[in-house]
Amino acid sequence: MSARLVLSDLIVVSAVVFVTQYFWLGLSAQFGDSLPYWAVSAGIAAAWAWSLGLNDSRSHRILGTGWAEYLRVIGGSFRLFGAIAIIAYLAKAELARGFFLLTLPIGLLALLLSRWIWRIWLLRRRARGLYSARALLVGSSASVADLARELRTAKGSDFTAVGACVPASALTGSAASTHVPGTDVPIIGDFTEIIPAMARTNADTVIIASADDISTREVKRLSWTLGAGNQHLVLAPAILDVAGPRMHIRPVAGLPLIHVETPALSHGQRFAKRAFDLVASTLAIVLLSPLMLVLAIIVRTTSPGPALFRQERVGRHGNRFHMLKFRSMVVDAEQQLETLRAHQAELGNEVLFKMRDDPRVTRVGKAMRKFSLDELPQIFNVFAGSMSLIGPRPPLPAEVEKYAEHVHRRFLMKPGITGAWQVGGRSTLSWEESVRLDLSYVENWTLANDLLILFKTVRVVLAPGDSAH
Repeated sequence: MSARLVLSDLIVVSAVVFVTQYFWLGLSAQFGDSLPYWAVSAGIAAAWAWSLGLNDSRSHRILGTGWAEYLRVIGGSFRLFGAIAIIAYLAKAELARGFFLLTLPIGLLALLLSRWIWRIWLLRRRARGLYSARALLVGSSASVADLARELRTAKGSDFTAVGACVPASALTGSAASTHVPGTDVPIIGDFTEIIPAMARTNADTVIIASADDISTREVKRLSWTLGAGNQHLVLAPAILDVAGPRMHIRPVAGLPLIHVETPALSHGQRFAKRAFDLVASTLAIVLLSPLMLVLAIIVRTTSPGPALFRQERVGRHGNRFHMLKFRSMVVDAEQQLETLRAHQAELGNEVLFKMRDDPRVTRVGKAMRKFSLDELPQIFNVFAGSMSLIGPRPPLPAEVEKYAEHVHRRFLMKPGITGAWQVGGRSTLSWEESVRLDLSYVENWTLANDLLILFKTVRVVLAPGDSAH
């Protein structure tokens, strides 16, 4: 995979550099007194491809996951062109500024598009178990089961669980099992059989899911036993949903301790998120006002009742506000709610009320829900500041009354029109999965993640599946 990316990057940057040179300078352009620009272009293309490997943008640890790959491509490109500018200044070389001003942005867009195409190709193959590490899970039965489920539900995960080693006590007695509870991952043996288990399952990675039953000395001995460069050791933190900038490894008295910061947005982060919301909602109101006017007329004329539906929701810090939506149900939908709750148990969601074929939804409402058009008025909530463009799902007060204590952490941020819950499955999610996605978003917020969720939301809306809200 790495060799393919090297060739791909080299082809992309070479094409961009030489095509830009042709249209800007012509093939016969000279650099300095005698050196032709095509030689400079060839050197830039080679250095560009080399710089992308220098900062590990092709590392298997980041390919296909998150924004790290794209950020490293951008960072490596800017550092290269910054170095070229410094060298040209010190050498007093007369370079065509327009050529470089065009080459950098066009090349970056081409590289990011190329990497995105590669990512789609890679994720599709990982979904079939290809190009992913074969992982042997080690730890208590409960921790191994939790990790196995996380790996199974994660789309395009670069780890495939092929076996597990659990404490010897879990292999005896009436509770003994041949597979990790709730999964199809076979239990190979106990902690004394980790290396033979790797050979039997052809695993190349050992993931320590919990350290309660395995000592530090045994983990260290295991790391020495693994084949250098071919086999890897991964330690999974006890808090599976914490990642990104909140987690740091800090050496204390010679010990590599993991420091987990409490979730809190700085003033700068809150300003950036609010500024993004304000600009995006203003543009959306200007551009979508004609569409919203047409939808309001259609709703008002096709069924009795107002065009807009106002519903009380709970926002940041537990403050209540009225969320706006186009009315997609009959006028007495709230009165019919209690009679429909009997069907809730079939959906595996004990707190949220979701129905695939809600009889209260009007014909026009069903069409609007399919493309999330009924949620467009929430743009005004975002503009006013009671909601954000991306955030946790805005809950009903009745739902909040049933929350466990830890679920209230979702109120650290404003609720969103869309969020991880919408791109992660919407009405097909269980309550536990909905909570996990919302809390993971709140505790690991970044502006880059907001942009990623926004991109995924557009994709979900344009290719709608389940339409329930």
